[in-house]
Amino acid sequence: MKLSEAIENIKIIIVPDNIEAAVKIAGKFKSINPQIAIKSKGNGSEFKINISPISDLNIDLHSETGKPGRYVYFNIDENGAGVVAASHQHHLYSFVCYIFDNYLNSDIEEFAGGRLIIPSFDWQRITYDYFLTQEGRIQKGFDRQTYIEEAARLGFTHIEINGLAFPKALESGAIGETYPMFYTYCPALDQFVSSHLNIGLYPEEYLRANLANLKENARIARGFGLSPGLLCFEPRSVPEKFFDKYPMLRGARIDHPFRSFKPRYTMTLTHPKVREHYSEMLTKIMEEVPELSYMSIWTNDSGAGFEHTKSLYVGRNGGAYLIREWKDDEEIAKLAGENALRFFKSLRDAGAKINPDFRIITRMESFYGEHDVILGGLEKNVEVEAGSLIQRGWDMPYTHPRYTDAKELNAGTVYHQGFDKGENDEIDRLREKGSNAHFYFSSGPHSMFEPLLGIPYPRLTWQRLLTLHKNNIEHIAHTGGTFPPELVPYNINHEITRAFQFNPNLDIDGHIDMLAKKWVKSKSDKLVEAWRLAEEAILGFPNLTPLYSTFGFTWYRLWARPFVPNIEAIPQRDRDYYEKYMCTTPHNPNNVDLSRDVLFKVLTFDKCKIDIERIDNNVWGPLDKAIGILESAAGVADIELSKDNPIRDQYIRLRALRCWFMTQRNVAAWVVGVYGYMGANCIDSKEKESKENYRKFLKDSIVKEILNSRKLIRLLNSPVEFIAMADQGETELMYGTNLKENIYRRIELMQKHIDDEPFIDHNYMEREAGKMIDDGHE
Repeated sequence: MKLSEAIENIKIIIVPDNIEAAVKIAGKFKSINPQIAIKSKGNGSEFKINISPISDLNIDLHSETGKPGRYVYFNIDENGAGVVAASHQHHLYSFVCYIFDNYLNSDIEEFAGGRLIIPSFDWQRITYDYFLTQEGRIQKGFDRQTYIEEAARLGFTHIEINGLAFPKALESGAIGETYPMFYTYCPALDQFVSSHLNIGLYPEEYLRANLANLKENARIARGFGLSPGLLCFEPRSVPEKFFDKYPMLRGARIDHPFRSFKPRYTMTLTHPKVREHYSEMLTKIMEEVPELSYMSIWTNDSGAGFEHTKSLYVGRNGGAYLIREWKDDEEIAKLAGENALRFFKSLRDAGAKINPDFRIITRMESFYGEHDVILGGLEKNVEVEAGSLIQRGWDMPYTHPRYTDAKELNAGTVYHQGFDKGENDEIDRLREKGSNAHFYFSSGPHSMFEPLLGIPYPRLTWQRLLTLHKNNIEHIAHTGGTFPPELVPYNINHEITRAFQFNPNLDIDGHIDMLAKKWVKSKSDKLVEAWRLAEEAILGFPNLTPLYSTFGFTWYRLWARPFVPNIEAIPQRDRDYYEKYMCTTPHNPNNVDLSRDVLFKVLTFDKCKIDIERIDNNVWGPLDKAIGILESAAGVADIELSKDNPIRDQYIRLRALRCWFMTQRNVAAWVVGVYGYMGANCIDSKEKESKENYRKFLKDSIVKEILNSRKLIRLLNSPVEFIAMADQGETELMYGTNLKENIYRRIELMQKHIDDEPFIDHNYMEREAGKMIDDGHE
């Protein structure tokens, strides 16, 4: 008898009252037998849905399972009696979907005695959920109901819910700065509720709308068994009018002095009244969502920061209560770290009054000056998330898997494949104290290939998961989350993460073949080969700079701004169309120099020369083969095709990836061409020739980018949604639906200015900073 036939014999499903997702799970079974009754009590011969410790299963455990804290279990007989059970509600829905998607045609003998599975990871938490709570929440056509359901199906266990109900936060700014935009993501607690201390600081209708949005996210998440949580930048700055009332509660200045044109301050966390304020706000939110299981805290960026920590943008500073003057750096670091830990623990304790297992999680990179103090002070339910526990600051201790001289890695991505044994030592020390490390993993819409959606790299995804699992990592922080199924219907990367969760011994090649055959009736081998070649191209990409391979690609409008020899040769009125929405300031050198961002030198002439060669030698060959295979398999050359065909869908996404790689390549070429031309002298004929060669190289690269832009326009005419795109108007953090029109203007400007003499004013920053803010920069 097949499993589907046994399910047809189910008469009654017993659903416990305390499992909200159980009714949806029962609905999976009713899809096979609509006559199934759903009840809360039975006589023992029905099919049951249950959450319980593994000891309650009353089965013999295989020795290799030990006594795990997590499990999923399925058993059914020919009469339809049986049970599906799990240690935690957040494992249950995905497991039932996994059974239905993979075993309905299997003989029930495969389930003789029951099937017990230990999920590969205890937590698969989404952190910085691009679409549900961060900048992508204004994505064109986004449906949070189907998104959250898809996240549950794919095996995610924890999901953040604190997104704003508005495209932007209520943060005011000075003319010319973009700082208010940084408050739209990772919103702080005070964007949802107030306390006795700050009541009236934000409009009540604003708080009510945000809280209602948070509660609705939580309601949907609970319905699929997901554990809800928060991701906040804290302690965040507060409006200056707060300090008009409480001047002695002023804490640290935390704004970026280059991006911000007015000072922004937090409350001083050393004062007990402020800690009470935070505990009261968290308590109010948890009274609305008592299932809230964690709060992840990011800091020292985007308008947030702890007092006297070394990585504050304006240096160690803060309120009057933490340190005296004339202390050395070591003592300040100790006090600043202890102050942060006290804050974490006070929030943990406040949350534990409602949910005893409530956890505080913080990321470590910004605590490079207080690293040892913070790491050493973690304890039960005060935990850490990181790309690496042995790194200090933002410098990853790992190299590119193909280019060992390249350390421009994005934590948790497929380029982050190494795992030092020193990580295990730190993990063991944390576990001895009842704490945990959550390691970053990303195969979704954030951390790499932004703003593209659904770029396929299944084996590389599996390799990263395997590395983490072999090193006994139990908590994964999936940066960015997943994709809305309406936008990415063939989400191969997250299908692999789902399968790995229930089968760490996964035959990766066999599973990829199975998925390809499931999606296409014929020519599945072409799809598999295209994925393999695409991964070869991805590994060949040297990752020019993490800035441009993530949010910076959109921030600095790399698909809208023209690449020309001298950006300032374009009249200001002709640049306004893209500069208006660049996440930049009037004096940011990135406005005229692609190698710089504020005071950072993000690209160098020497690195760009090497990266161009690596891209040209190692990316185009395999990627063009992959595209050619899919084009041939689709049987057409025209890209304006139905998005419902998996081969055509993947074809367009790989074409988009090629456009993205080409723009990255031409960014490097711009740096080489302009800097090479300006650095060459004209003393003798040889150097004159060198100067003209740089100019010709730059012109050739601009021609390549013009052609690339035209290809991108064709892709935007296709019905496949391959790029994150806002439907409420362009923002500094997202492209808008006007991208195609902006690309046309880009092409026109590149054609018009392609023969301009290469030039950068290296004094641009100082020159622009000396102008009145309304002098051409309104």
